[in-house]
Amino acid sequence: MTKVLFVCHGNICRSPMAEFIFKRMVQEAGLSDKFYIASCATSSEEIWGGVGNPVYPPAKAELARHGISAEGKRAVQLTRADYDKYDLLVCMDSNNMRNMLRLFGSDSDNKLHKLMEYTERGGDVADPWYTDRFDIAYQDIYDGCVGLLEHLQR
Repeated sequence: MTKVLFVCHGNICRSPMAEFIFKRMVQEAGLSDKFYIASCATSSEEIWGGVGNPVYPPAKAELARHGISAEGKRAVQLTRADYDKYDLLVCMDSNNMRNMLRLFGSDSDNKLHKLMEYTERGGDVADPWYTDRFDIAYQDIYDGCVGLLEHLQR
């Protein structure tokens, strides 16, 4: 079983979108039993008293427009133990990568990647927190997940 963890700053927009988009793709490909998929945050900003905030309503609405539910998902924070727990930790942007490297100290097993590495465009997933363009973030994430699934099936 391949364990994939999607990572962003707060785990209320991009990484949960990636988690649920990828889960849908894996399910549609008949591969659900071959993957464990989750998402988390590099920060604790969306976690209060040990309880994480739910997916940000506009992100949840964008997923719903595509027939995807994120019901029940709450923000969780990345821990040092996650490096050993997951086969692949896929972040949304360069800041997330910097924060993961700071937490883990290194990436000796080459597990840390940016989602857009799996597309021809490269770069970072558009951050809808500042632009309110959840449609653009969705497309970036969707394209990245397509490329990631193709990569993992090779």
